[in-house]
Amino acid sequence: MRIIVAGAGEVGSHLAKMLSQENHDLVVIDPNESLLQAFDNRLDLMTVHGSATSISTLEEASVRKTDLFISVAHLEDTNITACILGKKLGAKKTIARIDNQEYLLPNNKEFFRSLGVDHLIYPEKIAAREIVGLLSQTGTSEFFDFSGGKLSLFALKLDEDAPVINKTLMEATENRNELDYRAVAITRNGDTLIPRGDDVFEAEDVVYVITNRKGVNSLLKYSGKENFEINNLMIIGGSRIGLRTAKDLENEINVKLIEIDQEKSIQLAGVLDNTLVIQGDGRNINLLMDEGLKNMDAFVAVTGNSEANILACMLAKRMGVRKTIAEIENLDYIEMAERMGIDAVINKKLITASRISRFTMSAEVTSIKCLTGTDAEVMEFVVKPGARATRVPLKELEFPRDSIIGGVVRGERAFIAKGDTQIEPNDHVVVFALPSAIGKIDNFFN
Repeated sequence: MRIIVAGAGEVGSHLAKMLSQENHDLVVIDPNESLLQAFDNRLDLMTVHGSATSISTLEEASVRKTDLFISVAHLEDTNITACILGKKLGAKKTIARIDNQEYLLPNNKEFFRSLGVDHLIYPEKIAAREIVGLLSQTGTSEFFDFSGGKLSLFALKLDEDAPVINKTLMEATENRNELDYRAVAITRNGDTLIPRGDDVFEAEDVVYVITNRKGVNSLLKYSGKENFEINNLMIIGGSRIGLRTAKDLENEINVKLIEIDQEKSIQLAGVLDNTLVIQGDGRNINLLMDEGLKNMDAFVAVTGNSEANILACMLAKRMGVRKTIAEIENLDYIEMAERMGIDAVINKKLITASRISRFTMSAEVTSIKCLTGTDAEVMEFVVKPGARATRVPLKELEFPRDSIIGGVVRGERAFIAKGDTQIEPNDHVVVFALPSAIGKIDNFFN
């Protein structure tokens, strides 16, 4: 597939690095030459210096031959304009990153399609939705639903006293005939592996598990985790993520939001009906203590500054807050933050990449989750009639080695995949894959 990425900032550069590993014909456009020069020579892509809203620049990038045009520049206006021009000049499909939720209303989405913007992505809204999900499943460090919640991905960090510690995968499941969950990956010391029967669970492992609804309680029990109820939440940072999170939760639990900017605090108080908005510095320990940090069940730091978010969550953890979530945009900090005890991490680059990468697949993909702390992905495919995956049981399928089928949704039934599972047309199949396998998987479901 020929793809143009307009914008070589944090989101665009991460997206370009990810797509370049999947054998696409890739072009990156940006007016800042130093950002383009920062790309590693080992990456298989072409760069074009110029504005994505310039017709001559788009023509230089051969936009007329492009299958997918993605604009993720810092300014929303630039992204919309670039997609309109790109579509008019021949791009088959266009995607714009936006920061205005109003554009996502059904009538407005149709309006943008008529202009030539096929898809709109609002990372902050998706990030807020992920935070709400993590607060509903407090035992997990990462959570994502597939097929409307019929199957879910849980990421669980194993403590030393977890019941599965020092057991092999086979031993942990040997007395169970009908499994409702399956471990599809383990992250250990920065490496990600797909576990086999003789792999042993160790303390500090992060285990990625696919489960159906029946398996959740049993899964949490065996991993030594528990879900607890959130009644009191403190958010620092009145960013779009902070605002959206507070808005989504303020009618269900007690929410306090701390914002350092006075004018912004007044604006937030005007749109949040049941959230207590406090003007102050969320890094100020005395302020946090005065506002009842010790009484909070959960703490979310979304100030826009990764370092400040990490430090604030560490303080909250030290004060006894059970669930801490930090927005960390520097990918190099994520593993460090998890080692420091922060329960969950939100990253807009990964969120945006997750939403966009499904458009690069030749098979029908309903959702993709790029995992935090690893470069692996979990994808939900819809199986087409006559697809290769339908011809033999899974144990005979010769599926790519660095990937694994975790679960299947067939109508209203969701079950965990086993060796004798036979995939059928129109099944929804959830697959975990490392980068080396991602480009090979979709051919099995076409």
